[in-house]
Amino acid sequence: MKPVIGYRLSVIEKEIFFCILSATLLILSFPRFDIEFLAWFGFVPLFFAIKNKSRPKAFLFSYLTGVIFWLGIIYWLVHVTLVGLVVLVLYLALYFGLFGLIVSTYLLPTTYYLLFIPSIWVLLEYIRSHLFTGFPWALLGYSQYLNIPVIQIADISGVWGVSFLVMMVNVAIKEVLGLRFWVLGIRKKAIFMIIYCFLVITGVIIYGYYKIYLTPNTEHQTPLKITVIQPNIPQELKWNPQSNNYIMQKYLDISLRVVKDNPDLIIWPEAALPVVLEEVPSYYERVRDFVRGIKTPLLLGAVTRRDNLYYNSALLVSQEARLLSRYDKLHLVPFGEYIPLRKILGFLETVVPIGDFSRGTEYTVFTLPTTYYLLPTKSSVLICFEDLFPDLSREFVKRGAGFLINITNDAWFKRTSSPYQHLCASVFRAVENRVFLVRAANTGVSGFIAPTGKIISLVADASGNNIFVSGYKSQEISASKESHSFYTRYGNIFCCACLLFVLGGIIIFMA
Repeated sequence: MKPVIGYRLSVIEKEIFFCILSATLLILSFPRFDIEFLAWFGFVPLFFAIKNKSRPKAFLFSYLTGVIFWLGIIYWLVHVTLVGLVVLVLYLALYFGLFGLIVSTYLLPTTYYLLFIPSIWVLLEYIRSHLFTGFPWALLGYSQYLNIPVIQIADISGVWGVSFLVMMVNVAIKEVLGLRFWVLGIRKKAIFMIIYCFLVITGVIIYGYYKIYLTPNTEHQTPLKITVIQPNIPQELKWNPQSNNYIMQKYLDISLRVVKDNPDLIIWPEAALPVVLEEVPSYYERVRDFVRGIKTPLLLGAVTRRDNLYYNSALLVSQEARLLSRYDKLHLVPFGEYIPLRKILGFLETVVPIGDFSRGTEYTVFTLPTTYYLLPTKSSVLICFEDLFPDLSREFVKRGAGFLINITNDAWFKRTSSPYQHLCASVFRAVENRVFLVRAANTGVSGFIAPTGKIISLVADASGNNIFVSGYKSQEISASKESHSFYTRYGNIFCCACLLFVLGGIIIFMA
């Protein structure tokens, strides 16, 4: 009996090793490692770990993979709350567990797996992005944010299409490696899957290069020079009353240096004012005096109060120091900016730092008067993690925004991969809607992203560091006035197609 027990333990150890290997490969494909090609086979070890396993084992091994993956991805949350990190990791790992459970349950023809399994993954990502207000962080497609040709399909399918493509290749590799090639019929299946994946990827790359090089990107567009300010205010100083003057002066000093660039708009990050605007109006008056002096419009983040309610807002101030428009954040951070079900979960205020904000009610589109071509330029602002939500961005663009602006403060998470993981989402929002996206982040990453998803320029110091450095970056962009992309017009139709693929798989399984 001892040799048998030893053998069983070695098998379990091998399966756990496969789970750890899968999680590690996937972690390395995301920032800051950015070894994006690893994602194309990162799930293969997990597939072999759960092969021929019972449903409970398949769930547990997949869940373990999810726990390891999410710990490696959102470890930075420990700088805010350890309890929140543990709870969130255990919750997010459920999606891995469900994925493994479904994969082990539905035994389908090998070739249909190329549609069924990627569709399951996309639907789980979609549910995760919406359930309980949503957490669309580290979607599989985001791992490819530097793979510019491949991500061009996002203007049709959204990020979901890239997630589907990456998972499809994972499935094909697993199926081919698991086949017995000496059997003629199985050899034909392997050849079919290889040719199928090759043709799909080739088509995606051809489309990508077409969109990058052959599609005009300057016609019918308004040129605009924008400057983003990155002040690098440590979080421990952010709301310290003794630091208010220091913070305000730092913004003004950096902004004064950019006047020589003659920008059409200067952008400060989220909650740039170190006070609630209405409670200490003298700071806002300093801003107005400064704008009046440099004669340049300014967009800044500020906490505002109206009718005893607090809002996380973005303000557009004209060169004459008039308030042109205000946007109040629509999608608040649960357990960060408000407590869901406060009557039940109010005790959480003692566990994590939670604000008490109210959500906005309008999809505000700012109109910035420009004199260069005597054409008004329209834009919209995504505050903090709002750029993670594709539907929010496309709604702004549908309502007329010619480019998008993300103002944020990721100082909470210290010198970690968090701001770079956040950057991934901005890249996809630019591609999906075919607009420029401008980022102004307190401690970084701040810069400019083209409609192709290419990161044009970032604030950096002499050593090339992008986070926890102060500075600014000026860049000329274009405000799009072209027709909307397919994704902007029609949204998540690709997810509906995935749902049909899944239903088809269920029907085949039940037949």
